[in-house]
Amino acid sequence: MQKETEIKLRVSRETLAALREHPLLKKRNKSGWESRELLNQYFDTPERDLAKAKVALRLRRDGEEVIQTLKTRGQSIAGLSERNEYDWKLPKAKLDTKKLDGECWPEELAELDKKTLKPIFTTDFVRERAEISWGRGKAKVVIEAALDLGHVIAGKQKEEICELELELREGEPSALLELAAELAEKLALMPCDISKAERGYRLFDANSYAVSLPAPVLTPQTPLDDAFAALAWHLLGSSQRLAEQYRFNGHWRLLQDWVQQLTDLRALVSSLGQAAPRQSTSALRAELDALLEDWRPLVQIGQDDEDVRKAAPEQFLEELEDPRWGQFSLNTSRWLMGRSWTIDRGTTRGNRQGAAQLASWLPRLLSDEAIALRLNRYQQQPEDLAEQLPRIERIQAWLRLARNVLEIPEVDRLYGELNKLQELANQPISEDAESNDLLLNARKQQAIAVYQNRAWKTLLRA
Repeated sequence: MQKETEIKLRVSRETLAALREHPLLKKRNKSGWESRELLNQYFDTPERDLAKAKVALRLRRDGEEVIQTLKTRGQSIAGLSERNEYDWKLPKAKLDTKKLDGECWPEELAELDKKTLKPIFTTDFVRERAEISWGRGKAKVVIEAALDLGHVIAGKQKEEICELELELREGEPSALLELAAELAEKLALMPCDISKAERGYRLFDANSYAVSLPAPVLTPQTPLDDAFAALAWHLLGSSQRLAEQYRFNGHWRLLQDWVQQLTDLRALVSSLGQAAPRQSTSALRAELDALLEDWRPLVQIGQDDEDVRKAAPEQFLEELEDPRWGQFSLNTSRWLMGRSWTIDRGTTRGNRQGAAQLASWLPRLLSDEAIALRLNRYQQQPEDLAEQLPRIERIQAWLRLARNVLEIPEVDRLYGELNKLQELANQPISEDAESNDLLLNARKQQAIAVYQNRAWKTLLRA
């Protein structure tokens, strides 16, 4: 068994060609590019039992060699994945089920009749592979770079494979992100943790690729630094999966959710106070603001405009063909992996905030935001409510992701009422007097509903 640590980056054919001649790879290429055709047959039961257990089983023909591979459930964080991989060389291209036993075989599949395993799809591609190596401080880094071009084929359905795969052979996982980020400075590289096997399953069922990741487990005792890191990784990973699936099927709801993940991440970053000095978050905030400036208005307009919704998938493809999304994704991954917001905090108070338990820090934050929001003012001046959207978004991001740690009455109801207020604040003031009066009255009534909520009153008294 070996542990596979890699990052996959979706690219265009033009980018794939540019990578072959990239100066950075040329400088660090110790082997030259070696090209070989890889023919892969994947197996599963008719009920897709292996897929449900997050297991991939394949036979690969690599020249004269036949290799049987089992990849078991692993973890993937924002495109950087780790999985256990078992390989067996076989004398012929026939599945050897006797090897699928012992520690390599998941316990949940112990009762599976392996005779029911059948070929289900193929992934055939040409791989150009090179050993990329350099010194990183006192350590050596060795990464296998693979340029893959081919197709996933399931029955009559087909999807192109065109990606850069970077697999760690020696060194720290952060080196993978470092190399990918340097390559993404001028090339459009889309971090994408959908495996070739997942693509095959998706051709059978477009919804088999789960865009929602398991929510981080937070407790009242979780330190703020750890809570923020877990939530930020979750939001970044979810945004990448949503981007991949929206690119694939163009379902409008996925684009809305993608913008929401970025909005929540922006809100969390700006809520940390002295635990994250502004200088440490400035680059991330600027990248998020640029994305949201382009995409949030489009999503808002598209709620009522079908033509905007129909045109959005093509616009999103243009976004992915630009280096911006890859740069943001990879830079944010590096920022999170290095916990960059904790560096140069410089104050005892900042360190103390970062170490504070969520149960003590979060109520104080929400109380400060609730008092500063001054909802009683917007009961009288509902036309100005939109100016408080950033504050509402900060409250809502934490309530959406971490309200389980709060011992406050009616907190779920407060979250729902604030959602309604946020939606009304997002609606633009109309030139039509009657429509305008209806909107302002709705804002006023909703501000009252939030103000009278028991959880809100508890926050105001905290």
